[in-house]
Amino acid sequence: MAKAAAAPEPDPAHRLLACAAPDLQVEMARWLGHLRAERRLSPKTLEAYERDLRQCLVFLSEHWGGPVTLKQFAAIEATDVRAFMASRRTDAIGGRSLMRALAGLRSFGRFLEREGKGKVGALSAIRAPKIGKSLPKPIEMTSAKRMADADIRAGENREPWIWARDAAVMALLYGSGLRISEALGLKRRDVPRPGEGDVIIVTGKGNKTRMVPVLRNVLALVADYVAMCPHVLAADSPVFVGARGGPLSPRIIQLTMERLRGALGLPDSATPHALRHSFATHLLSRGGDLRAIQELLGHASLSTTQIYTGVDAERLLDVYRTAHPRA
Repeated sequence: MAKAAAAPEPDPAHRLLACAAPDLQVEMARWLGHLRAERRLSPKTLEAYERDLRQCLVFLSEHWGGPVTLKQFAAIEATDVRAFMASRRTDAIGGRSLMRALAGLRSFGRFLEREGKGKVGALSAIRAPKIGKSLPKPIEMTSAKRMADADIRAGENREPWIWARDAAVMALLYGSGLRISEALGLKRRDVPRPGEGDVIIVTGKGNKTRMVPVLRNVLALVADYVAMCPHVLAADSPVFVGARGGPLSPRIIQLTMERLRGALGLPDSATPHALRHSFATHLLSRGGDLRAIQELLGHASLSTTQIYTGVDAERLLDVYRTAHPRA
């Protein structure tokens, strides 16, 4: 007798319909609209917050034995929240993910309070999980400089303009400390031609703009790519485009970095974002001011930037341990 096929996994959207009552679903949709339109959170953050809340509602519906209503969620107790967090721990979820999940739930709770739909005090009473501090892993200075060298990719079967494009992107990440989304979000008009300017206006997290210096040799690499690019680059269109002329996907740059890791013998920690870490660490090691580095990176808080002082201290200790005769 043929074995029956396993039932397919339910779609997450249908799971949400089953675990949340209509009144709660309405408020959830209004909350996400508020975050998108007024808070201007990034699509990735919105997706993460929605997923975390959905997972919480799935847990609560099983925990309480039925779809979660708005009244029930507003009356959630600290023990319920702790039970949800414990269930996520059993799924091997890390501390940072748990902290983000709690932040999303608190955001939804504050939204309900502002709208007069109840007070979710239990969410504020839960202590955020502890997160072990991990230092950024910068790329060694010589290797970081070579990231923009198209010659090390000469064996690849790619068009020369694509090599030039990737070299220009890597140079921007390291030379100006940009996030990959910031570099790929630059318009053609945002990047001056060599000799016509030395700063770019970058749009970072929360749609905040900042002015970032850009090196002349980096501008030269961008200009070389623009001259070789077979696609028309309008002033208000992205300066970096894909093979077919559409917006360049971050995944393409990540794959490029994987190839460069192999060519340069670098560890897996050498990612596009590691070039941003390298920018900050190398500036600090050369005597850069922490406040200035904060502005260049676009960090809202100085405490975020201070993590690089730990990286530099580690480097100094390594030098001491290997060089001092009594170490």
